[in-house]
Amino acid sequence: LLAALPFAASAAEGVSYNYVEGGYAASNLSDGLPDADGLGVRGSVAFHPNFHVFGDYANQEFDNSNLDFDQWRLGVGYNHQVSPRTDLLTRVAYEKIDFGSSLGHADGWSVEAGARAALTNNLEGYALAGYQDGDDVDGDFYGRLGATVKFNQNWGISGDVKLVQGGDRQWFVGPRFSW
Repeated sequence: LLAALPFAASAAEGVSYNYVEGGYAASNLSDGLPDADGLGVRGSVAFHPNFHVFGDYANQEFDNSNLDFDQWRLGVGYNHQVSPRTDLLTRVAYEKIDFGSSLGHADGWSVEAGARAALTNNLEGYALAGYQDGDDVDGDFYGRLGATVKFNQNWGISGDVKLVQGGDRQWFVGPRFSW
């Protein structure tokens, strides 16, 4: 019975792990690299009250150039209700950045943990601490903050910022459909 206890909980009230969103994605890069922006899509599907799969994809073009890159990640998350409106959230993902055939790609992984909560009936937010590493990527810690303003049960506007050790910042904002 004690071993099954962590799996008995479900998502906090007002927090959905079933959504798809699309919008504007931007990267402010350090080390003298130009900034980039473009479009992205994100989604998540719960396959158990405590587990979900998620994915992100963005295509961004570097400022003042015709060079672009594709960035995506695919992972699995675990949520555990710690109060009626708050979940403890952990995620593990495979990540890839593809700069095209001439410039190559970078593969890696990330892990993040934090909290996600229904702050009000129309506002959901999260704060996560993470670490990313890989064969072609130096290990970096990062923080991720996000919020969704809900217009009704299904529609809202979502925003997210990822602040990476070393100065890189990644942004996303756009409409979200939840079910």
